[in-house]
Amino acid sequence: MGKPTGFLEYARQGNPCQPPLERVAYWNEFHPRLGREERQRQGARCMACGVPFCQSGAVLNGMVSGCPLHNLVPEWNDLVYRRKLGRALERLLKTNDFPEFTGRVCPALCEAACTCGLNGQPVTVKDNELGIIEEAWEQGLMSPRPPETRTGRTVAVVGSGPAGLSCAQRLNRRGHSVTVFERADRPGGLLMYGIPNMKLEKSVVQRRLDLMAAEGIAFRTGVDAGRDVGQEELREQFDAVVLCCGAAQPRDLDVPGRAGVDVWFAVDFLTGATRALLDGTYCPSAQGKDVVIVGGGDTGNDCVGTSIRHGCRSVTQIEMMPKAPDTRAENNPWPQWPRICKTDYGQEEAVAVFGQDPRRYQMTIKECRADREGNLQSVIAVHLESKLADGRMTMVEIPGSEEELPCQLLLIAAGFLGPEDYVPE
Repeated sequence: MGKPTGFLEYARQGNPCQPPLERVAYWNEFHPRLGREERQRQGARCMACGVPFCQSGAVLNGMVSGCPLHNLVPEWNDLVYRRKLGRALERLLKTNDFPEFTGRVCPALCEAACTCGLNGQPVTVKDNELGIIEEAWEQGLMSPRPPETRTGRTVAVVGSGPAGLSCAQRLNRRGHSVTVFERADRPGGLLMYGIPNMKLEKSVVQRRLDLMAAEGIAFRTGVDAGRDVGQEELREQFDAVVLCCGAAQPRDLDVPGRAGVDVWFAVDFLTGATRALLDGTYCPSAQGKDVVIVGGGDTGNDCVGTSIRHGCRSVTQIEMMPKAPDTRAENNPWPQWPRICKTDYGQEEAVAVFGQDPRRYQMTIKECRADREGNLQSVIAVHLESKLADGRMTMVEIPGSEEELPCQLLLIAAGFLGPEDYVPE
């Protein structure tokens, strides 16, 4: 696949990235795409390896290696190199319903498993994927494709996030009549409100929703399944019901002072920021505040970037676990997913704006402190160490290691516990 000597002739060149101090002034995406010739050379780097781990989606050492969708990566890399856009699009859409989303927000497990990355730089698989789909939109290849015949069967899909939209699209193309129920005022779920605009512009989401509606999928927004509509009504109106409601139940902090107006779950904070951007409505603002974020993952990083764009005074991201190594450990060889420290866009921006990495490792929050009017003023953090207990390593407090951090906005990005109970019940 690709040019047989391409990986020897061409260096990896990802989509350019606008400097942090420039991009924090706005909410738009900040990765302009390469031109066609540059993209062709990146497709040429795919090296026709005998076993394409990039598309395997195999579980190695407890982590997925390669694309979980089993995208036909070498095939469309070759077609990118040969400038066969129509065929590249066909092969891409065979396994991936929404490459314009994954090409922006996927962590690129394919690249971590790329054979080129064993002794050099991996192929720009994610950028190539985005290049194919965006050029297809520009060339008018993404037109409505409603089914030629209908089966007469009806399906209700509860939830319009990535899973719900994928389910709806595939069922619709098989000829079933699909209605998607969404409790928010816009479809898209996590894509619309959980991912900030600078990672995924909402016009990109709306463009796909408009295409799906033109293909015959009905969207009912502002309907909370399990509350506004019950199972009896759904079963009477539809032949099948699919629950795609996501893991929307956040993990909370059980500490003194938690129940304050200045403490928000991360997704609620990010949702408010996107609503303010789209509708000009109120959102919890970080402007002029010392922000503390509990959680070191992608959502916590999104909160860092959002807080900086609000104009926060400072931002601290607390992570319970130790810092991951900067390079692979001996027990984490290729093609396993690399368990290394990744500095994401929000953290890069914090370094540029405040002069230091916002992350503090092996810490957690022990208490929230407010003034007499109930306004959050600080949090008490405590340092942690790993200890063996009951045969497993756990993080425990270090006595006397408490530290007071200024904080007028506390954001909880500590993960999720699963779907909210009332929906499956």
